[in-house]
Amino acid sequence: MKELLSSDLYCPFSSHINKHVDILEESALEWVTRFNLLANESVYRRFTKSNFFKLVAGAYPYCDLEKIKIASDLFSWLFIWDDQCDMSDLGQQPEVLKLFHKRFIEILNGTELESNDIHLSYALSDLRQRMLQIGSIKWFHHFVCSFEEYFAGCVQEASNRAQEIIPDIDTYIRIRNLSSAGDLTVVLIEFCDQLLIPDILRQHDIFKKLKEKIINILAWCNDIFSYAREMASGDVHNLVLVLHYQQQIPLELAIKRAIEIHDREVQELIKLEASLPSFGEELDAELAKYISGMYAWIRGNLDWYFNSDRYQTIERLELVETLELDKSQTNPKVLLPS
Repeated sequence: MKELLSSDLYCPFSSHINKHVDILEESALEWVTRFNLLANESVYRRFTKSNFFKLVAGAYPYCDLEKIKIASDLFSWLFIWDDQCDMSDLGQQPEVLKLFHKRFIEILNGTELESNDIHLSYALSDLRQRMLQIGSIKWFHHFVCSFEEYFAGCVQEASNRAQEIIPDIDTYIRIRNLSSAGDLTVVLIEFCDQLLIPDILRQHDIFKKLKEKIINILAWCNDIFSYAREMASGDVHNLVLVLHYQQQIPLELAIKRAIEIHDREVQELIKLEASLPSFGEELDAELAKYISGMYAWIRGNLDWYFNSDRYQTIERLELVETLELDKSQTNPKVLLPS
């Protein structure tokens, strides 16, 4: 099935790997270990077989070492948190999620760590410090806004799970644009590829359309590869499954339609690039680099799904000890970093 999906998805972009890929594997494991993000042997095995560092190396092929280490650690953080939201009871408790999200945003905005902060908060603070040593404050503001959107999507998905709601296709697309962390992905292109995107370009409709297209493409690719895992865990937040349940069509046909939707988005992105107006020589050069970064992400993302074992086995995650919930209280019970 994996080979079939990979060959079926339209992706006319070249594959490139960052030259620091071998260093990334060791540094990624060192970072999550340093912040105690792998709570037990099961989580450790899941992390190591997922090979997130390969995703980052393919998505940001020309990024320098320090920046790609930051990108790698950020995606490790995101996947660890995402697993806990998607595959544990935490993913059905929107009000509890809001408490965690509020604290994470406070950390990103510079609030001092406290003794009862969880391991993920300490790791997020480290990412903030390292990013601000290299990136601009203005860019970091956009980064934090993207994090807020991602968290909002996670809460909406949790609310649906708690109420056993299967969203309609339009509602799902709106939620998925947030919960996929796609905006974080494209904002990080600016950081990793040293781009300077001025507000006049960022606020232009064509720029927004480019972002919308790549966010959809990355989300649909994820959904096509992960539908079996999510179906087995009882989750419905997946394009294939929404089509399957809401349109009452066979699963095989839902997969085919999801692939068609993905491919159409890729084709429209390419057409959009071909129809770009000129913003002047300097801005045109930045936009060209930005689009090149998008294409690298689409290719690197597909390559990673093809080579990663992340979606090849179905397992329900245990809650990491640092996020173990005391159901008799409204606040999460936490284990302090050692």
